[in-house]
Amino acid sequence: MIAYVTAYAAYLYLSMPICYDANMAKTQAAASLHHLFRALADPIRLRLLNLIADREICVCYFVEILQISQPKISRHLAYLRKAGIVTARREGKWMHYRLAVPKDEVAASILQETLKHLREKAEMRRDVSRLGVACCSPQKFELPQRAPQPALLVETTRA
Repeated sequence: MIAYVTAYAAYLYLSMPICYDANMAKTQAAASLHHLFRALADPIRLRLLNLIADREICVCYFVEILQISQPKISRHLAYLRKAGIVTARREGKWMHYRLAVPKDEVAASILQETLKHLREKAEMRRDVSRLGVACCSPQKFELPQRAPQPALLVETTRA
């Protein structure tokens, strides 16, 4: 009998609708901002964001431009993806990364303002200028001449 009551109580608990209130939404927004600020707190991640601010880039370009190992870059890109500000797509064996604007308006505003200020820094402008001359190193990558060139993203308006 006790097992039946426990099972029924568990059924009732699991079948109850979940009610969200304004405080839960504020908590989620605060968590979103927390992850955003942590993602923006690293100089390498800022350089990565600066490079993908207006375009989609293959990971091999990050390695060449930043002169950092591929595993380290991948770890930073994974952190940015987890924070929700970078998305990735696979094209064959190549991974392409681009900026993802957060749904939270405050987080989106902070990210856009950060990118605006990054563009003014000499180091960041130097990284972007190297995009045109960067190429994959034949010693590290198989068939580097087939690496896709970075594509410019078309800015969309938010509805």
